Amino acid sequence: MTRFTRHLMLACALWLASGMAVAAGDLGPRFDSKDVVGDEAARTGAAVPLTRAALNVQAGTGRLLDQIVAVVNDEVVTQVDLDERTDQLLQSLSKQGGQPPERSVLRRQVLERMITDRVLAQYGRENGVRVDDATLDRAIARIADENKLSLAQFRENLQNDGVTWPRFREEIRNEILVARLREREIESRMNVTDGEVDSQLREEAARGNSEDELLISHVLVAVPEQADPEQISRREARAREALAKLQAGEKFSTVAASYSDAPDALQGGSLGWRTLSRIPTVFANTAPGMKKGEISAVIRSGSGFHVFSVLDRRGAEGALIVRQYHLRELLVRIDANTSEPEARVKVRALKARLDGGEDFYQVAKLNSEDENRIKGGDIGWVGAGETFPEFERVAKTLEPGKVSEIVQTPMGLHLVQLVESRDNDVAEERRRNAARQGVRQRKVDEAFEDWVRQQRDAAYVEFRGGERPL
Repeated sequence: MTRFTRHLMLACALWLASGMAVAAGDLGPRFDSKDVVGDEAARTGAAVPLTRAALNVQAGTGRLLDQIVAVVNDEVVTQVDLDERTDQLLQSLSKQGGQPPERSVLRRQVLERMITDRVLAQYGRENGVRVDDATLDRAIARIADENKLSLAQFRENLQNDGVTWPRFREEIRNEILVARLREREIESRMNVTDGEVDSQLREEAARGNSEDELLISHVLVAVPEQADPEQISRREARAREALAKLQAGEKFSTVAASYSDAPDALQGGSLGWRTLSRIPTVFANTAPGMKKGEISAVIRSGSGFHVFSVLDRRGAEGALIVRQYHLRELLVRIDANTSEPEARVKVRALKARLDGGEDFYQVAKLNSEDENRIKGGDIGWVGAGETFPEFERVAKTLEPGKVSEIVQTPMGLHLVQLVESRDNDVAEERRRNAARQGVRQRKVDEAFEDWVRQQRDAAYVEFRGGERPL
């Protein structure tokens, strides 16, 4: 698969998020016809106001051009939109090789993901989390640049892959929105205690301080929070059916796309390369002893039934002598109260003050909008992979005491100062930092998945028309 196509697949996959359905018989792949959960309006089929027309009929012929397949709060998902996304994803999966899932199965998965996409977008709008066109244009330009393509060439490649430009822009906008929601709702509030780091290090010591990384894929068959024993039994049977197909040799990505309710289902269930500290809690005790290619048994957790596979293993890479940078940062957030143009005006004014000789520590302490402000923006010593990639890039270009131009990350707009740099033996320090980051990332991953499910549960969802058996 080309690097271009991987970027495209990543963008497509960001509509994915797990959640619970709300109407019997209309629950997509997550629940069968007896799994009825959600609010009374969803169960009784109460009317819901729509913000835009849902049906288009060709003038003079009465021929149906489009129809509603689902209502999500006050918006709709249409059949044409669902068909386009399903066909696009089916084409992408086919390019990966192997036998893709049946179209009807993939269609059920895509509908559920589109519903969650709508829910998150609505939440963002209601809470002032927005992605303006200027931000979107810069993000797309970066993707094109990373693929060594001009914007015109990039658009042509998208068209050749059957992806319209408006559709691609919508997907990238949603990707940025999800990143901002994740930072705002989860990452900015997530702390890791020294006790949690110590506990992780003790576990690693018990395993001989192995720094192996595992390439992991998984299937999640979700269970409603209020499920009765019969529902739980049916969901477990579905997970065991998925396991049986894997044991019979069916490709993991096909099984995940057909059975999994996880956000990464349509990416083949891949969790990517994970250090042991970043392995999901439910799998943490099983994974270290598994061999390459091995598949776990069905594992029960609070969210449902899981099947994991270790696709590959490798030793952690990187020298113990590493280049480190002591950095300070000043952050201005982009949020409901501050648009990106307004934030840029503010950051430029602060940059002018710093260029004029004002002390970075004092300016950051009074103006920065993150937890580091009390330390004058000091984020300490960082090495490769220990801070934002954007920070790493500018740190390599700065001289001690100098301040960067504006740097943009999902958190907002930053100014970065290099205090000093060094080559350091970080064997023990790296192990502790890696443990802290791994624990934090694992907690963020799990908390965000739970948060997305809660938003999905709280939404009004009504399934319509001939697509009801989805």
